Amino acid sequence: MPSSASPTRVGVLAYRGCLGTEIFGIVDLLLFANAIAAATEGAREDLFRVTVAARRASDVVAAGGVALRAARWHKRFDILIVPGFELRSPRHVGQALGQWHPEIEYIASAAAASIPVASVCTGAFLLGEAGLLDGRNATTSWLFAGQLQRRYGLATVNADLMIASDGPVTTTAAFSAVHDLALRIIQQRAGDDLARHVARLSLVADNRNSQAPYVDDALLWPGPGTFARPVRRWLSERLAQPYDLAGLARAFHVSTRTMLRRFGDETGQSPLDFLRQARVDTAKRLLESPDHTVASAMREVGYTDPASFRRLFTKRAGMTPAAYRRQFRIRD
Repeated sequence: MPSSASPTRVGVLAYRGCLGTEIFGIVDLLLFANAIAAATEGAREDLFRVTVAARRASDVVAAGGVALRAARWHKRFDILIVPGFELRSPRHVGQALGQWHPEIEYIASAAAASIPVASVCTGAFLLGEAGLLDGRNATTSWLFAGQLQRRYGLATVNADLMIASDGPVTTTAAFSAVHDLALRIIQQRAGDDLARHVARLSLVADNRNSQAPYVDDALLWPGPGTFARPVRRWLSERLAQPYDLAGLARAFHVSTRTMLRRFGDETGQSPLDFLRQARVDTAKRLLESPDHTVASAMREVGYTDPASFRRLFTKRAGMTPAAYRRQFRIRD
């Protein structure tokens, strides 16, 4: 894609408690793009002009106490980037969002002025508060995707995606997905070659499309319910055993219908869905160990048919068991 004559004006929103790395990731990769374009294409003018912007021109204290110098925001950007914020638990998202009403209003007004808006990680919650996710496909960190879906029920949240673009609104997965977003902006603005050059220079992968391989179910918040927790524990202790809904219901002194209803109400899935995911999560940990092969990991989680195991693993993890082992195996 040939570059246009005028630079692309990129605004990166800074606000108290935002994640500084998600700001610098955009700033630095677009800086690299400008330098590479000048060196390889003889560009005399920067392709990207980046402004770190806040409600007032001053220092903004990011997460961890890092001070960032920001200019005052305006509405003359060609795209506005909203970084994520420190969030220790999905339970605290409402409390956190209450402190950023001016930023949320600014995001909404920028979108109303036809400025495309993109978020990184938990920045999607600010877009949701601004009404930008209603009726759109969206993503965020897999850790907070469930909370994003519950809070903004008119959105369709896909926790597997690295980037979700729906019209003028783009959302991304966690933290390092800021690099994927920056490469996407470079590719759309200046073409595949420059995006590839930037990726090679910065040692950033330019072919990621799913965050599924990175999901660690042990870190997911189990939710407020009390019925599902012991059921999950019971199933996790019997991963290699055949699924028996009637036996599960008997163990908890309920009917099969009650088991499905109560477990589903608390988790949004069936016990079988949970069991399948738990088997994949355990297989992933086994495949990361140098002591296990694909075949031994398969047997440990109760599968005897390689084709069935491969289909389940690929669907849940976004890659085949063999590919996962190659990428994530701990080296001796």
